[in-house]
Amino acid sequence: MSSSTKEKLERVLVLCVDRDDDIGVKAKIKTPILGRGENLNAAVNLALQDPEEPDANAIFGAIRIFDSLTKTNESKESCQIATISGSDLGGVGADRKLVSQLNQVLKGFPASDVILVTDGYADEAILPLVQSRVPVTSVRRIVMKHSEFIEETAAVFSRYLKMLWQNPRYSRIALGLPGILLIVLGILSLAGVQPTHVGIAFLIVFGVVFVVKGFGIDKAARGFYKWVREYSPPPLPVQIASFSAAAGILLVLVGCYLGGVSVADAIPRIQPPPVELGEWLSYLPRLTGDFISESILPIVIGICVLFSGRAIRSFFERDPRLWRTIVIVVVVAWSWTIFSQAAQVLIYPEETSYMTGLVFTIIIGILLTVGVTFVSFLLHKKYAGFFREKEVEVEEFKEG
Repeated sequence: MSSSTKEKLERVLVLCVDRDDDIGVKAKIKTPILGRGENLNAAVNLALQDPEEPDANAIFGAIRIFDSLTKTNESKESCQIATISGSDLGGVGADRKLVSQLNQVLKGFPASDVILVTDGYADEAILPLVQSRVPVTSVRRIVMKHSEFIEETAAVFSRYLKMLWQNPRYSRIALGLPGILLIVLGILSLAGVQPTHVGIAFLIVFGVVFVVKGFGIDKAARGFYKWVREYSPPPLPVQIASFSAAAGILLVLVGCYLGGVSVADAIPRIQPPPVELGEWLSYLPRLTGDFISESILPIVIGICVLFSGRAIRSFFERDPRLWRTIVIVVVVAWSWTIFSQAAQVLIYPEETSYMTGLVFTIIIGILLTVGVTFVSFLLHKKYAGFFREKEVEVEEFKEG
């Protein structure tokens, strides 16, 4: 066996785990805690804050194990002692914090095996988390001793009572719900409500609490509050594009609403009122013309606003699709005249002047589209250097 392999096998980590973070809540000490001196100071401070705290005894036990290892080993650098903690709320958050701090400790001291020291209350949850990252060769449970059964029962009851009183995870239900019920009872008594209605009020309170907890409304509200507090607005081009998209969609909906109102107003003016399906189909072109005539302007403006915001974003991001978007905006803007003329043809089919105007606007629209496309092509070639960086990034992304 080489010397490097021997040294690797001798790197023992004495790890003390405080899953409910009593050392942070009571002693205000941040973890992870590395080294014998730091752990000794942390255990003393925690014991001074709460002499009955089992985690303080667990740290003392870990220090004792560390001392015994350093006396038997030739090199004290092959052993290290550390204390990590979870969260007072427990659950997944506590486990994730434990794993993060364990990875931090192992990064500074790549141990070959671990001696796990706990207070014996959460070994089933802690042991798999540690074993998944480094082998655990021994588990030591530091449990406080009691002289008599009554004393032990009183101490355990006192510990759980203190947990219900101080731990927010349990006090919300054990103290918060009875507190709400007492407040409701006091308010109803002051209001002179009959005692028979008090039970109904209690049922309402219990029902609200059960609904909130059952459907996770409290977690959703907490997540929404966290999102609002940590929300970071997107870049300015994205904000402009998003606002223009919302405004454009709103204008399109307004245009559709105005067209629908125009059709609804036109139907009662039809004389004689159509009865059969064939009669309705004969009036369909006129009703379609009324809809287009009233709705086309807001719809066209909305689409132009939407694509204009996208064009502004493309300009700031040096996206060569800017020129394509500009062509779309110009073509959509001119389509307003085409649709207006088409609406007049549908409403007044006997007027040949409207058909002539429709053909004329379509021809102008084709020429305008060709001209704008040609100008955009020339501008794209002229300012290709401005958009070159974006194009290179797109090409590299496609190649990867």
